[in-house]
Amino acid sequence: MFTDSHCHLNFPELINQLPQVLAAMEQAQVSRALCIACTIEDFPQVHALAMSQPHLWCTVGVHPDTEEKHEPSTQELLEYAALPKVVGVGETGLDYYGMQERKGGRSIADLEWQRQRFRTHIRAARACQKPLVIHTRAAAEDTLAILREEGEDGTAGSAGGVFHCFTENLEVAKAALDLGFYISFSGIVTFKNAQDLRDIAAYVPVERLLIETDSPYLAPVPYRGKLNTPAFVPYVAACIAQVRGLAVEALAQQTSANFDRLFTGVVSD
Repeated sequence: MFTDSHCHLNFPELINQLPQVLAAMEQAQVSRALCIACTIEDFPQVHALAMSQPHLWCTVGVHPDTEEKHEPSTQELLEYAALPKVVGVGETGLDYYGMQERKGGRSIADLEWQRQRFRTHIRAARACQKPLVIHTRAAAEDTLAILREEGEDGTAGSAGGVFHCFTENLEVAKAALDLGFYISFSGIVTFKNAQDLRDIAAYVPVERLLIETDSPYLAPVPYRGKLNTPAFVPYVAACIAQVRGLAVEALAQQTSANFDRLFTGVVSD
């Protein structure tokens, strides 16, 4: 019934207990999940996970905040994207959060490598016509500008995709929607101090809405602070269903249909 559109099952916290994680998914009626790659080095493991289970799929990409890892060319990304069960390109985007503390006091100008990497991923996604999985943190203006510069405007030839784990403001959500993107909400939407985010979740057209866990992080209430798994995505669905005045079953059905529509070729239950 539920679809977790973004998780990291290859991370040690989850891969080391994969049978239990998959059993919990089944019990929670989470029938499908998309496993997201963060580096090229980790992609073989992520892809093997997707190939090992009929209800898992994966993406290929390099997280914007990952340094000193292999930097793929557009052609490399295209070769990986052509493999079975690879349905998207990413996680990609920009992450400027905490530059002074986390990035050795560097300025935005010093992060040109992030912007070039992002462009490479966009070009690969457009070439293979598979959607982008966008990560943007403290960098929304540049993220949107680069998408526009690379031709991502919702017209023919656009790859489209999803702004995952959305935590930006309403204006950014509107801009992403105007470019043809979907918006995905994680467990953050359930947090007590996230009323603004719940308001955005109520605003986003229901046909452009996705739900996710981003596990093993960001467990929703009532499990905040604990290890997150795809089995917790129904709590995200329940929160959004409540603010939209929908039955949780209807929200689950709609977001699963949205997942199918975005990630073309994914077989619906």
